[in-house]
Amino acid sequence: MSYILGYIVADGCICKRKGRKNSYVLNITSKDKESLLKMGKHISPDCSLSIKYNSQKIPYYQIYFCNRKICEDLMNLGIFPRKTYNLNPIKVPERYFSDFVRGFFDGDGSVYIYKVNKVLQIKANFPSTSLSFITDLNQHLSKSLDILLKTIHQVKEKKGNIPLYYIDFYIDDCEKLAEFMYQNNPTLYLPRKRQIFEKWKSTERRHYIKQNYPSKIGWQLNQAVFA
Repeated sequence: MSYILGYIVADGCICKRKGRKNSYVLNITSKDKESLLKMGKHISPDCSLSIKYNSQKIPYYQIYFCNRKICEDLMNLGIFPRKTYNLNPIKVPERYFSDFVRGFFDGDGSVYIYKVNKVLQIKANFPSTSLSFITDLNQHLSKSLDILLKTIHQVKEKKGNIPLYYIDFYIDDCEKLAEFMYQNNPTLYLPRKRQIFEKWKSTERRHYIKQNYPSKIGWQLNQAVFA
């Protein structure tokens, strides 16, 4: 359930139902139909699946829960309507924190392998529109992974000109992040993202010297909020 909570922080929303007092609906969206259905079954059998397409005609799947108790529980945990503008740090028991991080990563995070000067690198990141949330996540991950605090960068989303904050992980720290997220041999995760970490493990690459800066290229193009 901590995984699902993390995923809802990323790709879920609670909406107030029009014309109904204290009535809410939970919506969770994903491109991965099977993973979404698996999450839905863990929450409640009383959910419906729908499909929509973005401007590039890519299908997205959605599940809905018209369950007052579920929505009230989420609001008690800090998930409110219009969470883009009012998300605060989510308190998760330490023993479930890795599951929460994995859920949030599967919803909004990214990971990919690329080359710098013909040397293979791996990068993962976490974005959020909430500075307080990403700051708290950064501090907890620094402690859990035993790494230095990441620099928090800021960009502007094209839609609505909303500030977007994010933290990046490279190479060694990326490996620690993967080990942390999948340490309990979980059943809930996105295979396509985990496979990138697994591919990196088996990748042969020449010897490199890790540098003490946040990115190999491009980081200076973004505004650093603080380190």
